[in-house]
Amino acid sequence: MSDQRAAVITGASQGIGAALVTAYRKIGFAVVANSRSIRSSDDPGVVTVAGDVADPATATEIVATALDRFGRIDTLVNNAGVFVAKPFTDYTPDDYATVMNTNVGGFFHLTQRVVEPMVRQGGGHIVSITTTLVESARSDVPSVLASLSKGGIAAATKSLAIEYADRGIRVNAVSPGLIDTPLQGGATPEQLAEFHPLKKAGTVEDVAHGVLYLEQAPLVTGEWLHIDGGQSAGR
Repeated sequence: MSDQRAAVITGASQGIGAALVTAYRKIGFAVVANSRSIRSSDDPGVVTVAGDVADPATATEIVATALDRFGRIDTLVNNAGVFVAKPFTDYTPDDYATVMNTNVGGFFHLTQRVVEPMVRQGGGHIVSITTTLVESARSDVPSVLASLSKGGIAAATKSLAIEYADRGIRVNAVSPGLIDTPLQGGATPEQLAEFHPLKKAGTVEDVAHGVLYLEQAPLVTGEWLHIDGGQSAGR
Protein backbone atom coordinates (compact mmCIF):
# COMPACT_ATOMS: atom_id res chain seq x y z
CA MET A 1 0.00 0.00 0.00
CA SER A 2 1.26 3.46 -0.90
CA ASP A 3 2.03 5.93 1.89
CA GLN A 4 0.30 8.70 -0.06
CA ARG A 5 -3.29 9.18 1.01
CA ALA A 6 -5.95 9.04 -1.70
CA ALA A 7 -9.34 10.69 -2.02
CA VAL A 8 -12.26 9.92 -4.32
CA ILE A 9 -14.29 12.99 -5.31
CA THR A 10 -17.47 12.86 -7.40
CA GLY A 11 -18.98 15.68 -9.42
CA ALA A 12 -15.40 16.84 -9.85
CA SER A 13 -15.39 18.57 -13.24
CA GLN A 14 -16.64 21.99 -12.08
CA GLY A 15 -17.88 24.04 -9.16
CA ILE A 16 -17.48 22.60 -5.67
CA GLY A 17 -16.05 19.32 -6.96
CA ALA A 18 -13.25 20.99 -8.91
CA ALA A 19 -12.42 23.13 -5.86
CA LEU A 20 -12.27 19.97 -3.75
CA VAL A 21 -9.80 18.34 -6.14
CA THR A 22 -7.54 21.39 -5.85
CA ALA A 23 -7.91 21.48 -2.06
CA TYR A 24 -7.05 17.82 -1.55
CA ARG A 25 -4.06 18.04 -3.85
CA LYS A 26 -2.77 21.00 -1.82
CA ILE A 27 -2.72 18.85 1.33
CA GLY A 28 -0.89 16.05 -0.43
CA PHE A 29 -3.64 13.63 -1.38
CA ALA A 30 -3.77 11.76 -4.65
CA VAL A 31 -7.25 12.10 -6.15
CA VAL A 32 -9.58 9.96 -8.23
CA ALA A 33 -11.94 12.51 -9.78
CA ASN A 34 -15.27 11.54 -11.30
CA SER A 35 -18.03 13.19 -13.28
CA ARG A 36 -20.04 12.24 -16.33
CA SER A 37 -17.93 14.34 -18.70
CA ILE A 38 -14.62 14.73 -16.88
CA ARG A 39 -11.47 14.90 -19.00
CA SER A 40 -8.04 13.44 -18.31
CA SER A 41 -5.81 15.49 -16.02
CA ASP A 42 -2.26 16.63 -16.68
CA ASP A 43 -1.57 16.21 -12.96
CA PRO A 44 -0.05 12.75 -12.32
CA GLY A 45 -1.65 12.82 -8.89
CA VAL A 46 -5.15 13.06 -10.34
CA VAL A 47 -6.78 10.14 -12.13
CA THR A 48 -10.14 10.76 -13.77
CA VAL A 49 -13.01 8.31 -14.24
CA ALA A 50 -15.83 9.46 -16.49
CA GLY A 51 -19.25 8.03 -15.72
CA ASP A 52 -22.62 8.60 -14.10
CA VAL A 53 -22.62 7.85 -10.37
CA ALA A 54 -26.25 6.75 -10.70
CA ASP A 55 -24.88 3.65 -12.47
CA PRO A 56 -23.49 1.04 -10.02
CA ALA A 57 -20.91 0.06 -12.64
CA THR A 58 -19.40 3.55 -12.36
CA ALA A 59 -18.95 3.12 -8.61
CA THR A 60 -17.23 -0.21 -9.20
CA GLU A 61 -14.90 1.35 -11.75
CA ILE A 62 -14.03 4.29 -9.51
CA VAL A 63 -13.07 2.08 -6.58
CA ALA A 64 -11.13 -0.35 -8.78
CA THR A 65 -9.22 2.55 -10.33
CA ALA A 66 -8.33 4.03 -6.94
CA LEU A 67 -7.09 0.72 -5.56
CA ASP A 68 -5.20 -0.16 -8.73
CA ARG A 69 -3.50 3.22 -9.02
CA PHE A 70 -2.96 4.17 -5.38
CA GLY A 71 -3.62 0.99 -3.39
CA ARG A 72 -5.94 2.68 -0.92
CA ILE A 73 -8.93 4.96 -0.41
CA ASP A 74 -8.65 7.26 2.59
CA THR A 75 -11.47 9.66 1.83
CA LEU A 76 -14.64 9.68 -0.24
CA VAL A 77 -16.40 12.97 -0.94
CA ASN A 78 -19.91 12.38 -2.27
CA ASN A 79 -20.32 15.69 -4.06
CA ALA A 80 -22.18 14.78 -7.27
CA GLY A 81 -25.79 15.85 -7.12
CA VAL A 82 -28.82 17.09 -9.02
CA PHE A 83 -31.04 19.96 -7.86
CA VAL A 84 -34.49 20.47 -9.35
CA ALA A 85 -36.60 23.21 -7.76
CA LYS A 86 -40.29 22.99 -8.62
CA PRO A 87 -43.64 23.13 -6.88
CA PHE A 88 -44.28 19.66 -5.47
CA THR A 89 -47.11 18.73 -7.83
CA ASP A 90 -45.08 19.80 -10.88
CA TYR A 91 -42.43 17.14 -10.38
CA THR A 92 -42.55 14.44 -13.05
CA PRO A 93 -41.61 10.77 -12.74
CA ASP A 94 -38.46 11.60 -14.72
CA ASP A 95 -37.56 14.36 -12.24
CA TYR A 96 -37.99 11.92 -9.38
CA ALA A 97 -35.91 9.21 -11.03
CA THR A 98 -33.12 11.61 -12.00
CA VAL A 99 -32.78 13.19 -8.57
CA MET A 100 -33.09 10.00 -6.55
CA ASN A 101 -30.85 7.92 -8.81
CA THR A 102 -28.07 10.49 -8.74
CA ASN A 103 -28.33 11.86 -5.21
CA VAL A 104 -29.31 8.73 -3.30
CA GLY A 105 -28.19 6.00 -5.70
CA GLY A 106 -24.81 7.60 -6.29
CA PHE A 107 -24.26 8.00 -2.55
CA PHE A 108 -25.35 4.43 -1.82
CA HIS A 109 -23.41 2.60 -4.52
CA LEU A 110 -20.11 4.37 -4.03
CA THR A 111 -20.19 4.60 -0.25
CA GLN A 112 -20.97 0.90 0.01
CA ARG A 113 -18.01 0.03 -2.21
CA VAL A 114 -15.44 2.16 -0.39
CA VAL A 115 -16.26 0.86 3.08
CA GLU A 116 -14.61 -2.55 2.60
CA PRO A 117 -11.17 -1.22 1.60
CA MET A 118 -11.38 1.39 4.37
CA VAL A 119 -12.09 -1.34 6.93
CA ARG A 120 -9.16 -3.40 5.59
CA GLN A 121 -6.75 -0.48 5.91
CA GLY A 122 -7.96 0.42 9.39
CA GLY A 123 -10.06 3.51 8.76
CA GLY A 124 -11.15 6.26 6.44
CA HIS A 125 -13.38 9.29 6.06
CA ILE A 126 -16.63 9.75 4.13
CA VAL A 127 -18.06 13.23 3.55
CA SER A 128 -21.30 13.98 1.71
CA ILE A 129 -22.48 17.34 0.41
CA THR A 130 -26.10 18.01 1.38
CA THR A 131 -28.03 21.31 1.49
CA THR A 132 -29.27 23.66 4.20
CA LEU A 133 -32.71 23.54 2.55
CA VAL A 134 -33.11 20.12 4.21
CA GLU A 135 -33.47 21.83 7.59
CA SER A 136 -34.42 25.36 6.59
CA ALA A 137 -37.07 25.11 3.88
CA ARG A 138 -38.04 28.23 1.93
CA SER A 139 -41.37 28.99 0.30
CA ASP A 140 -39.56 30.78 -2.53
CA VAL A 141 -37.37 27.73 -3.30
CA PRO A 142 -39.76 24.76 -3.42
CA SER A 143 -37.45 21.76 -3.47
CA VAL A 144 -39.02 18.67 -1.94
CA LEU A 145 -36.85 16.30 -3.99
CA ALA A 146 -33.70 17.97 -2.66
CA SER A 147 -35.01 17.54 0.87
CA LEU A 148 -36.07 13.96 0.24
CA SER A 149 -32.75 12.90 -1.26
CA LYS A 150 -30.22 15.04 0.61
CA GLY A 151 -32.18 14.76 3.84
CA GLY A 152 -31.90 11.01 3.60
CA ILE A 153 -28.15 11.29 3.12
CA ALA A 154 -27.86 13.61 6.12
CA ALA A 155 -29.69 11.06 8.29
CA ALA A 156 -27.62 8.19 6.88
CA THR A 157 -24.47 10.13 7.81
CA LYS A 158 -25.24 9.75 11.50
CA SER A 159 -26.25 6.11 11.12
CA LEU A 160 -23.05 5.18 9.27
CA ALA A 161 -20.91 7.18 11.68
CA ILE A 162 -22.16 5.03 14.56
CA GLU A 163 -22.11 1.75 12.63
CA TYR A 164 -18.45 2.14 11.63
CA ALA A 165 -17.01 4.19 14.49
CA ASP A 166 -15.33 1.17 16.07
CA ARG A 167 -13.63 0.37 12.76
CA GLY A 168 -12.02 3.76 12.37
CA ILE A 169 -14.27 5.19 9.67
CA ARG A 170 -15.55 8.72 10.24
CA VAL A 171 -18.67 9.86 8.38
CA ASN A 172 -19.66 13.52 8.10
CA ALA A 173 -21.68 15.88 5.92
CA VAL A 174 -21.33 19.46 4.77
CA SER A 175 -24.53 21.45 4.39
CA PRO A 176 -24.01 24.45 2.09
CA GLY A 177 -26.32 27.37 1.67
CA LEU A 178 -26.50 29.27 -1.62
CA ILE A 179 -23.13 28.80 -3.30
CA ASP A 180 -22.02 30.67 -6.41
CA THR A 181 -21.69 27.78 -8.87
CA PRO A 182 -22.93 27.02 -12.41
CA LEU A 183 -25.88 25.15 -10.83
CA GLN A 184 -27.44 28.44 -9.72
CA GLY A 185 -28.81 29.16 -13.19
CA GLY A 186 -27.22 32.56 -13.65
CA ALA A 187 -28.11 34.07 -10.28
CA THR A 188 -25.63 36.78 -9.29
CA PRO A 189 -23.58 36.63 -6.07
CA GLU A 190 -25.61 39.63 -4.85
CA GLN A 191 -28.86 37.73 -5.35
CA LEU A 192 -27.50 34.63 -3.62
CA ALA A 193 -26.25 36.72 -0.70
CA GLU A 194 -29.81 37.72 0.17
CA PHE A 195 -30.51 34.15 1.32
CA HIS A 196 -27.83 34.38 4.03
CA PRO A 197 -28.05 36.45 7.22
CA LEU A 198 -24.38 37.35 6.71
CA LYS A 199 -25.36 38.85 3.33
CA LYS A 200 -22.54 37.03 1.59
CA ALA A 201 -22.81 34.47 -1.19
CA GLY A 202 -20.94 31.25 -0.58
CA THR A 203 -17.99 30.32 -2.76
CA VAL A 204 -16.76 26.90 -3.77
CA GLU A 205 -13.65 27.60 -1.71
CA ASP A 206 -15.84 28.12 1.37
CA VAL A 207 -17.23 24.62 0.95
CA ALA A 208 -13.79 23.13 0.29
CA HIS A 209 -12.46 24.74 3.48
CA GLY A 210 -15.27 23.11 5.42
CA VAL A 211 -14.56 19.68 3.98
CA LEU A 212 -10.87 20.06 4.79
CA TYR A 213 -11.74 21.03 8.36
CA LEU A 214 -13.60 17.73 8.73
CA GLU A 215 -10.73 15.91 7.03
CA GLN A 216 -8.32 17.22 9.63
CA ALA A 217 -10.57 16.82 12.69
CA PRO A 218 -10.00 13.23 13.90
CA LEU A 219 -12.51 13.44 16.76
CA VAL A 220 -15.40 14.63 14.58
CA THR A 221 -17.85 12.10 13.18
CA GLY A 222 -21.60 12.10 12.58
CA GLU A 223 -21.44 15.86 12.08
CA TRP A 224 -23.42 18.11 9.69
CA LEU A 225 -21.24 21.18 9.15
CA HIS A 226 -23.25 24.18 7.95
CA ILE A 227 -21.54 26.52 5.51
CA ASP A 228 -24.50 28.76 4.85
CA GLY A 229 -23.90 32.26 6.18
CA GLY A 230 -26.25 31.59 9.09
CA GLN A 231 -29.15 30.39 6.93
CA SER A 232 -29.80 27.32 9.09
CA ALA A 233 -29.82 29.38 12.30
CA GLY A 234 -32.84 31.46 11.29
CA ARG A 235 -33.73 34.90 10.00
